[in-house]
Amino acid sequence: MVPNALQAASAYVIPPILGFIVLLGLALISLLRGGRKRTNILFAGICFLGALLNADMALVSILPDERIALRVDRTVHFFFVFSVPVYIQFVHEFLGIRSRRWLEIPAWLFSIAFLTIVPTDLYFIGFHHYSFGRIARAGVLFHLFSATVAFTVIYCLAILYRAMKESVDNHQRNRIKYIFGGIGFSALLFAFSILPVSGVPVYPLGNFSFIPAVFLAFGVLKYDLLDIGALIRRGTVYFLLTGILTGLYILIIFLFHTFFFTAGSGDSLVLSLVLALIIVLLFTPLREWVQSLIDRLFFRGRYDYRELLREISGRLASLLSLPQIRELLIGAITDAMLVERVTLILAEGSVFHLYNGKQKEETGEVLSEEVFLLIRILELEKRPLSRATVERFQVDEADRKILNRIFEYLGAVLVIPLPAREGLAGLIALGQKRSGELFVDEDLELLTTMANQAATAIENARSYEALAALNRDLERKVEKRTAALREALVEKERTQKQLIRSESLAAIGQLVAGTAHELNNPIAGAMSLVETCVENIAGCEIQADKRDEILEDLRFSIGELRRSAAIIRSLLDLSRQTQTYVEKVNMNLAVDDALRVLYNQYKNLAVEIVREYDDALPAVDGNFANLGQVLINIIRNALQALPEGKGRITLTTRQPSADIIAVECRDTGIGIPEDSMKDIFKPFFTTKTVGRGTGLGLYLSHEIIRRHNGQIHVASEEGRGTVVIVELPCRRREA
Repeated sequence: MVPNALQAASAYVIPPILGFIVLLGLALISLLRGGRKRTNILFAGICFLGALLNADMALVSILPDERIALRVDRTVHFFFVFSVPVYIQFVHEFLGIRSRRWLEIPAWLFSIAFLTIVPTDLYFIGFHHYSFGRIARAGVLFHLFSATVAFTVIYCLAILYRAMKESVDNHQRNRIKYIFGGIGFSALLFAFSILPVSGVPVYPLGNFSFIPAVFLAFGVLKYDLLDIGALIRRGTVYFLLTGILTGLYILIIFLFHTFFFTAGSGDSLVLSLVLALIIVLLFTPLREWVQSLIDRLFFRGRYDYRELLREISGRLASLLSLPQIRELLIGAITDAMLVERVTLILAEGSVFHLYNGKQKEETGEVLSEEVFLLIRILELEKRPLSRATVERFQVDEADRKILNRIFEYLGAVLVIPLPAREGLAGLIALGQKRSGELFVDEDLELLTTMANQAATAIENARSYEALAALNRDLERKVEKRTAALREALVEKERTQKQLIRSESLAAIGQLVAGTAHELNNPIAGAMSLVETCVENIAGCEIQADKRDEILEDLRFSIGELRRSAAIIRSLLDLSRQTQTYVEKVNMNLAVDDALRVLYNQYKNLAVEIVREYDDALPAVDGNFANLGQVLINIIRNALQALPEGKGRITLTTRQPSADIIAVECRDTGIGIPEDSMKDIFKPFFTTKTVGRGTGLGLYLSHEIIRRHNGQIHVASEEGRGTVVIVELPCRRREA
């Protein structure tokens, strides 16, 4: 090849090399990041065939041997003939068209039939030599293939355009727009490359296929058109554009070598140094420019989102109220994303609640099943789910209809899961952006992070509300228990008062028989003497020797009547059922009254009653009847403890301190067993034989003394006797 032709070819290969790099990069991204989805595989096939055709255009122009160039050309077209069925099948799969699958079969058969034609002169018979480079010369049947390619391109562009116009979803419309502009126009440019092959001396437009390919790469990487990945890493974009830069550097070196070294111009060492200097000077500015371009095109708003996320995170962490969290989350997403609608769906047991702003709606049973299906898919996918993605899901038609129905009901094009410790706590459904743009990488990154933090805040708020509810329940239970305990205490007080009255009345009843006898004797004697005196006075004149006798009888009668009156007064005092505690009680008199009431029980016993009173003893504030009942119980227990009714009881009153009065009852009885001492103040506990005690005496005495703010102490030694000491304050102190 002559130098002029080589220079022309060198300039000619620049566009196809760029197209090869871009299309090969898209094919690799689709295969490596897109999984095994049919749409991605077909998309990778189209890009790979386009890359091969661009490589073929470059190689054919720079290979010096035309025979090798023709062999390369035919080898590439051996694969390129399958672009017709692959292109048709991709568009059908991309748009979800199933009614025209019959068209794919003849397309495949047509391509297979051409496999026998491509290696012959019926397809390519040599080359055209134009001013811009070498181009293959069409054979007879190449025009048939060209017509088929033209028909395929027109058909695919037509159905893509129609689908784009009919689409009401921004995401789907934008996806079609980028596919239409990228693959559609690339195919159209390749179709126009038929002209120079057919002998028309025009520069092959297919060499500019890298322009719509870059447009397509922008859409794929920025808007995730083929569901290649929810979060496209910046490194993927850097890799693609770095490949373009690498191609440019190689081209510069090649052109520099072609125009200078091949022509033999100048010193080769100097030229090499100049070339190295140019590359070094261009590399850093160009790399920084590329990174800046990537940030502007693909990651615009990332840093604004970080600031927003930092603010929202701080506010979410400080909230413990579910309504406030919902309001903040919905408002923040609406303001940040500028979407038409935000719906928050939270699971509460088996029921889902929908929140749209401050409105709340409970889902019905049918809708709950649909939400369950959506949540189940989100748990499997573990990433945001768009409405367009649902169309490409490998699910049965019934589930696909359910998913479409829930998206339509929510007016959503994107749903974000709210992860919880077990499963999902709910989801966030977003409507379309008001600007008509799609959700990009940084949008999904922001929404996913906000969803994670919101889920944590919601769980914390629910735990706080559960704890608050538990505290309220505990407080209510405590209040109920306290009220019940208060009622029980009131009932206990009432019962104790009734027991005290009953015991007092029972004790008085037991004493009535003996007291009646005590009263009858003095009354009968007094009545007999009075009657005799009346008869003597009425029947005769009073003689002097009779006068002293009558007076003596009358004085004795008066004494007996006074003794009867004292007994009656004691009974009345001890039977009085008042509950006042402010009476002035002389404890010496109270002890005497108790002995007077019990006199009938010990008058016939060989018992010695010793009184050791403090005559200067001050009065105490209390209830005379209740204190008398205590003394009766204590003295009666002492009498009953004397073996065979023999022994001594010592009753002592004293003032051990300035504000304390003590009454002591010491007996020489049988004592109390040591193991029974701890139970003597318990109700219904007694060591007496059946019929001699109820077990309430000391219990009631203890309660009466407690109400007087006093204390009762018992010390006993079995076989030697018992000492009971009652201590009372001189003046009553209110508790």
